Amino acid sequence: MELIEGAAGSGEGAGLRSLYVEPEEDPAEIQWGALEFHDVFRIFRSGPAETVALRGLDLRIEPNEMVGIVGPSGSGKSTLLSLAAALDVPSAGEVRALGRSLARLDEAELAEYRACSVAIVFQDDNLWPALSARENVTTALRLADADRADRRAGEALDAFGLGDRGGLRPRSLSGGEQQRVAIAAAAARRAPLVLCDEPTGQLDERNEGLVLESLRELRDQFGATVVVVTHAERVATACDRVVEIHDGRVAA
Repeated sequence: MELIEGAAGSGEGAGLRSLYVEPEEDPAEIQWGALEFHDVFRIFRSGPAETVALRGLDLRIEPNEMVGIVGPSGSGKSTLLSLAAALDVPSAGEVRALGRSLARLDEAELAEYRACSVAIVFQDDNLWPALSARENVTTALRLADADRADRRAGEALDAFGLGDRGGLRPRSLSGGEQQRVAIAAAAARRAPLVLCDEPTGQLDERNEGLVLESLRELRDQFGATVVVVTHAERVATACDRVVEIHDGRVAA
């Protein structure tokens, strides 16, 4: 058995001990979720000040599930996404994505995970402004070392009703279209895990509906697991399941 302590090199949570114990079974024989948090802590320090963003978070999201994450500002939702995307490391505990412990991946494996296995859709600024919609999707594919990038980019844009918008740069697209281009990029590279941070936060009701439809298509047609952090009740209720976060842990 192995007790998971503060992440090496994180500089935070020194000496913090999680109660999570690594299973004794062969990892290859375990039915892992698409995304799992096991007694995860994340502590930020600035001089003597300490902020606990996550405090013993336990959460399991199944493959091909669309889950809404809700909670007040400062409850730990964005920290959850950062850890799932391997953009940050926990102070203690275990984060597993697609059956792999992210803390145990080396730098090359982490780069491959970020480029190929996970996609992030932010509230805005998802696209390179100097590139057209099609070039944005093609570039995401090439960064993932995918073959037939041009063809796959065109097919993905067509799938999300953007085939005739492929030649336009982001400034010529509506906010909803920009979000759907980002979703098309995730679909084109078949990212099995898609993390969305307030993807409809700046959209009107019509575009919000179109983006929700696109996220459901990611799940249904492309087999993705979709995690959506949101404050919008309409977005949350469109998900398969809603998880409420309070004070860095799942609300009872």
